This record gives sequence, C-alpha cells and structure tokens, in this order.
Amino acid sequence: MIKAGIIGATGYTGAELVRILARHPEVELVALTSRTYAGEDIASVYPALTGYAALPCADLTPEEVLARCQVVFIALPHGHAVPVAARAAAKGVKVIDLGADLRFRDAKTYEEWYRVPHHDPELAARAVYGLPEIHREAIRGAAVVANPGCYPTSAILGLAPLLKGGYIDPATIIIDAKSGVSGAGREAKVTSLFVECNENINPYAVAGHRHTPEIEQELGALAGTAVKVSFTPHLLPISRGILSTIYASLARPVTEAALRQVYQDFYTGEPFVHLLPPGRWPHTRWVYGSNNCHLNLALDGRTGRVVVASAIDNLTKGASGQAVQNLNLMYGFPETTALAAPGLCP
Repeated sequence: MIKAGIIGATGYTGAELVRILARHPEVELVALTSRTYAGEDIASVYPALTGYAALPCADLTPEEVLARCQVVFIALPHGHAVPVAARAAAKGVKVIDLGADLRFRDAKTYEEWYRVPHHDPELAARAVYGLPEIHREAIRGAAVVANPGCYPTSAILGLAPLLKGGYIDPATIIIDAKSGVSGAGREAKVTSLFVECNENINPYAVAGHRHTPEIEQELGALAGTAVKVSFTPHLLPISRGILSTIYASLARPVTEAALRQVYQDFYTGEPFVHLLPPGRWPHTRWVYGSNNCHLNLALDGRTGRVVVASAIDNLTKGASGQAVQNLNLMYGFPETTALAAPGLCP
C-alpha cells in the first residue's frame, strides 16, 4: 500500500481526493492536514464520507506529513506549495501539486500573472505538467507533477488534436469557458453566495485570467510555435462542471469527417476522453462526478472555422481525479484505478 497524505484536505479539491482515494485499493491515506478543522474527523467536515474515511484532520507541519508518506498531494492556495514540494523532493517523497506554483516552465511567467515571487524556479522547470493524455510517459518517471488547472484541462484536450496536426491557425483561437461555483473554492465569498450566483451568469477576469498563460504554454508546445489565445471564463449557477466552447480558423481545407477521424486517432485508447457522435454536444451533467472529458466538434464551412465543445467536472478531471490518474501512472497502477465510473445522471 502506498502511504499518501493530503496537505489542505478540507477544501473542495482535498475532499474530492479523499472521496476517490478512499476506494483506491493500492493507497492508504495516512495524513490529512487542516488548520481550520484540526482535530475533527474528515467525515464530520464532509458527512458524505461517513463510512469511507475516518481519518482525523490535523494541523501538521510539512515535516510531520512527509515523515509518514511516500506521496503527498498539495492542495494549497498559490504561493504556498513550493517550500513543501522542495522538502518532499529532497526526502524522496513524490509530489502531486494541485495548485499553480509548479505549472510554468518559466517561473517569471508565474510571477507576472500570480504576482507573488517564485522561490524555486529550478523545481518548477523540472516538474512534469500532469496532463496524462499529452505527457503520459514523462509522468510515469516523474517525482514532481504539476496538476493542470481545470480550465486548461478542458481547453487543451479540446484543441490538442487540431494543433498537433496543424489544422488550425494558432493566432485565431477563442476559448469561451463556463464553470460551476465550486471552482471558486470553499472559502466564503460574496460572488459565491446563492443569491448572487443563482439565476445568473457572468464573465470574470476578462482578458486577464491566470489560466491564460498556462493554456498558451501547453498549446504552444503542441503547435511547435508560440500561441496566444482569447480566453474568457464565466461563472455558472451550478455546483460542478466546466464547458468550453472553442473557435479557431482552419489553416488548410479539410472536411469535418476528416477532422473527426483526427480526434478519433489522437484519443484512441484514452480511457477518459470520449468523442461524442455527430450532433450530440457535451453536457456538464454527463461528466458530473467522473474523470471523463466529453468532446464534439463541427466545421462551420460558411466562416472557415472549427467549433469544439469540451466538458469536464472541474473537481474531478479538472483537479482531483486527474491527480489520482497521475498517481496511478507514477506508481505503475492501471490508469483507471479508483476512477473508472460514468458521470452521475440525473
């Protein structure tokens, strides 16, 4: 049994990790940290875990966690993961960071967009970006994995086949994305109050969302050239889910049937990415609670643009499920272990 710890276990992504790992046959949770709920059982914080997880939360130091664990999941706000990850790497404890601190190959980009100093650029440079469908082999041998953001996961999976094959003009990409309220975390915020978000939809962080450079970094690597995107996120009055509708101009003539085959070929054998039949467009409800990504596309011959829709659960494939998928790769377990389940519907 792999002994695992979660630093920041009582946020939504931490709780989702507990939910998934509680049914993982090869993992034993041995440490859950929380300052707010120190001394409380995780099932008292999240009663849905009753009967599945009985570990108490504790205000442990990083050293105390690392002494117990072979792998640690870090689910902390940005700016707090680097010292923990550096100590873990020095002790031979594997790291899966669910925050943004290790996602950028160039730490200066992180500092520019997150407006905090990065204290270990070398660690960030050698961390593997944990999107299995793109970086599977590198993840298998990684000691430090930077789990992707939720919006980037949806956008990158939607665009990867087109950019890798050179089918679209990288300068024309527009990503219109919408997320459920859980994406804002569990901390009390006015914008997350029921009366503020119910029966409402609104854009936010327009022309400046922090996931923009992460998307551009990974799309650029796929395209083999620098990529800039127009990315606008919106808040939906739903608990979980992300739907990204993506537009790009074709770089050369191609039929819709040919593009569908490109997607089929690119994602052949992928357990969690599913291209839906023509005319069946992704719904967030269909991936709710699952590690799946549903995709579909259409060619707009009138405008010469391709339209792609991508749906994921922001807490599962967009965060904790993907983190467990990465753990499975790092330890040589079947990639679907603890994750092979359809979405909850209705």
